[in-house]
Amino acid sequence: MPEWSDTAIILSIRPHGEQAALVNVLTKQHGRQAGLVRGGQSRSMRGVLQIGNAVVVTWRARLETHLGTMVTEMATPHASAVLDNPLRLAGLASTCAIIEGCVPEREPCEPVFDATDALISMMTDGDLEEAWLAAYIRWEVAMLGIAGYALDLGRCAVTGERENLAYVSPRTGVAVTRAGAGIHVERLLRLPCFLGGIEPGDENNPDNEKTVEQDLLDGMELTRHFLERRVFGLHHQPLPPSRERLAVLMRRKFFPNPEQE
Repeated sequence: MPEWSDTAIILSIRPHGEQAALVNVLTKQHGRQAGLVRGGQSRSMRGVLQIGNAVVVTWRARLETHLGTMVTEMATPHASAVLDNPLRLAGLASTCAIIEGCVPEREPCEPVFDATDALISMMTDGDLEEAWLAAYIRWEVAMLGIAGYALDLGRCAVTGERENLAYVSPRTGVAVTRAGAGIHVERLLRLPCFLGGIEPGDENNPDNEKTVEQDLLDGMELTRHFLERRVFGLHHQPLPPSRERLAVLMRRKFFPNPEQE
């Protein structure tokens, strides 16, 4: 009978019958896994089985390919740390939902676990909003690579140049310089500076008055485009509602007055 224990992050919880819960987790050594938690709907388990929490899981099944049972113990209550911050709570939920869409089941992916664990720590440890949001967008770029759709943000698709990159082709996912964009500039996605684009305020930037906040929103739009079309859309699924909510909350926070954009 296969059995293992591992550190994990809870991705989703669904009721199963009257008392049990079907729980999906990302583990450090065993990849993305699912298991049935007996009594998972009980009051005593309610605080443990929250999206984003770090837990220690013990998984058992008759065969490796079967849906096993899972026993969970709390390690770090990440969810409770962000309950009073809607933006960070949406970020935590979006992180877990994106993993379910990008990471295949039962394939070891320790680097993904480590990167996700570090990102969640930034959200819950009180890092500045701009810092963890930029880290989140970089993480989404990495998740696109895990899903098989890596972006090429290091060179221009038209000229091959590696400097003055300002845009990304929505078709190929390759960066483009301002000069290389030519008459097609309106069709391209903006490349934020924290992903290798021109710094806001730089004289070569096509929008040299762009703020850090707008740069973050451009990053969210960039990854949204490719997640929607290359990952979730291929399975006829919409983007996770938590991902949409994160983008909406960012826009409201940065530009409470729409005329500011």
